[in-house]
Amino acid sequence: MLTKPDFPEEGELVVCTVTKVQGFGAFVELDEYPGKEGFIHIAEVATGWVKRIRNYVREKQRVVCRVMHVDQEKGHIDLSLKRVNEHQKRDKIQEWKNNQKAERLFSMMAQRLKKTPEECFKRFGNALVEKYGSLYSAFEECAYDAELFKKDGFSGDWLDDFEAIAKNNVVVPVVNIKGYIKAETWLPDGVNHIKTALVEAEKSKFDDVTIKVKYVGAPRYSVTVAAPDYKIAESELKKAIERVNACMKDKGVVEFARGLEEK
Repeated sequence: MLTKPDFPEEGELVVCTVTKVQGFGAFVELDEYPGKEGFIHIAEVATGWVKRIRNYVREKQRVVCRVMHVDQEKGHIDLSLKRVNEHQKRDKIQEWKNNQKAERLFSMMAQRLKKTPEECFKRFGNALVEKYGSLYSAFEECAYDAELFKKDGFSGDWLDDFEAIAKNNVVVPVVNIKGYIKAETWLPDGVNHIKTALVEAEKSKFDDVTIKVKYVGAPRYSVTVAAPDYKIAESELKKAIERVNACMKDKGVVEFARGLEEK
């Protein structure tokens, strides 16, 4: 399978399991680096004064830490718990879970091909990781559009099995964000200008982005953007509003209000 270095790099976020808690700190196992142990000094457990360390960590708890220092000769890895915010923790745990799932799926595919995972990784797995960033991302891309693999130059008898496993086991993420447009015009044919502007709002250059405009009640319209992640969704919503403003320039007034985000 995909091999990792023997030791993590300083600054890297790592998933750990707490093995022992003492008054001066906590010992952990690094889940992504088999056989490697780390230590979280009490000063790195939380901001401020920590009166009782067990209020923050306990044995068998899974935590996300930042690597502060690595001494490969001595095998020491110093970690920090307080230097990881909730957003980073959530993203890292999800990444770790995705990687574990991807390895299980890859093993399933190797069984179908009557090969070992190592053989399959050498044959095409490493190339997939290099192209798509991670094995899980490769499964996601295939679940969304298997033809993409062929367009990217991949070929072989493994493609059908990879596609089948991806589509049966991976749900392509979709994020929905919403906003509201208030469009008014003073022109006699203003309704037509508004319609044209709203049609422009629904256009996107991305195949995996959907923009829908619905009538709410004069002069308000809702704009919903469905995209693979929030960054793309936010960008596409912004562009949609810009297209409306461009169409309505010197023809009316456009106001935009943000709605609630939803999964």
